[in-house]
Amino acid sequence: MKVIDIDGLHTHYAEDGDPAGRPVVFANSLGTDLRLWDQVIPLLPQSLRLIRYDKRGHGLSDCPPGPYAMGTLVRDAERLMEALGVRDACFVGLSIGGLIAQGLATKRLDLVRTLVLSNTAAKIGTKDSWATRIEAIRKGGIEPIADGILERWFARPFRASPEFAAWRNMLIRQPAEGYAGCCAAISGTDFYTTTAALTLPTLGIAGAEDGSTPPDLVRETVDLVKGSRFEIIRGAGHLPCVEKPATYAALLTKFLRETGHV
Repeated sequence: MKVIDIDGLHTHYAEDGDPAGRPVVFANSLGTDLRLWDQVIPLLPQSLRLIRYDKRGHGLSDCPPGPYAMGTLVRDAERLMEALGVRDACFVGLSIGGLIAQGLATKRLDLVRTLVLSNTAAKIGTKDSWATRIEAIRKGGIEPIADGILERWFARPFRASPEFAAWRNMLIRQPAEGYAGCCAAISGTDFYTTTAALTLPTLGIAGAEDGSTPPDLVRETVDLVKGSRFEIIRGAGHLPCVEKPATYAALLTKFLRETGHV
């Protein structure tokens, strides 16, 4: 367990692979912690420096009172990378992590060399839809709305598997304040213009059965970046790194090799 104090925010992170290797930084989805990447990490080249972290309000990181701004979440990632001496990283962001990735790449190209936008978009949902979710969480917490979220996260076969229960528990055990705070950050974010100005090597990944960020939405965002590439993982929903880790790791490794990161 590793915790670092970033401007007063105790941030939980993990490192695998070679500490001297080229860095790959992973940012999680809403409602998950850094264990999201547990099955992918061992399948990647271990010559890399593989860094995961819990964003504010999630996992074992601090949970300040919300709402949060997307700029704050981007700054948290920026400060973490600076504190760990990371530059020229491949930044892999899934869902809200993909929004953080877009914001960070726009702000700090010295930190981000290549980008993976997974199950994300330049704009996710509407202010009204996020306001409704935040209100529901304020009234009753995460558990009453968990089943609807999980149907969008996972394909039907996975929802029938024994492993599914652990992911449901992960979701409902996230701090409601942190979850709602990040919902507010997503609600206020529209990166269409800034993402369209990016020119760095970018891989887009979508799950064919993703009910949160459908493939067409992901493709629309990825296509904003000139020279980007887009891949769909069949039989997977919003978290393909969980349902299809070998396929996900193979796509990521291929991209890392093609861009000279490995």
